[in-house]
Amino acid sequence: MIAKHIKEFSKNAHSYDAYTSLQQEIAHYLVSQIHSKPKKILDLGCGSGAVFKQISWDIEHFLGVDSAQSMCELHPKNEYVHIICEDFESKTLCSQLQTSYDLLISSSALQWAKDIEALIAQFSLHCKEGAFAIFTDKTFESIYAMSGLTTFLPNAKALIAMFETYFSCHYEVKTFRLFFDDNLSKFRYIKKSGVSGGEKRLSVAQTKALIQNYPHEYLEFEVLFLWGKPKSF
Repeated sequence: MIAKHIKEFSKNAHSYDAYTSLQQEIAHYLVSQIHSKPKKILDLGCGSGAVFKQISWDIEHFLGVDSAQSMCELHPKNEYVHIICEDFESKTLCSQLQTSYDLLISSSALQWAKDIEALIAQFSLHCKEGAFAIFTDKTFESIYAMSGLTTFLPNAKALIAMFETYFSCHYEVKTFRLFFDDNLSKFRYIKKSGVSGGEKRLSVAQTKALIQNYPHEYLEFEVLFLWGKPKSF
């Protein structure tokens, strides 16, 4: 069964980039802090290429993994780029890796993993360096507070503690605000961007009430950035 967030990405693939300025900004910052110029790169949740488009140095091999076929089709390709359409938590994915990678990177994707720790523990064995950007539970905080729903997004402190088990890393927690002209535009953004994970847990009446009563001109986001070297390497 395809996860709901993958369905949402696939359905909106061709309008995706227009709704993902924030994800592109996150990818830009994540990549800008990588100074080692890695030659072999593995990107988990590569989408339509937000990370790849930020790479300014010469590379030898770039492997992108994403579950949404229509997103994979939009990713830039050349003789150095290979894209696998597969769940990055697939048990068979690691067996397909032919080499260790200079860099394991994931931007705006790991928050949807069913078991982030198991994923990181496994892939830390296949890389010399890691870089990660993950939406945390402070994202859409006002909406969750108003609706009474619980967020599916992970907590930043818990993520930091987990990553420090496998990586010698440094990190930053950054907050972002996106401003909109009206509330309807905000909720359209949530749907189109895929940040919500594609979940539909509110009734029509509850959704209308949120659209009418949401008090801010912006949506809030919190992102945990981590960079480091695996302790196992």
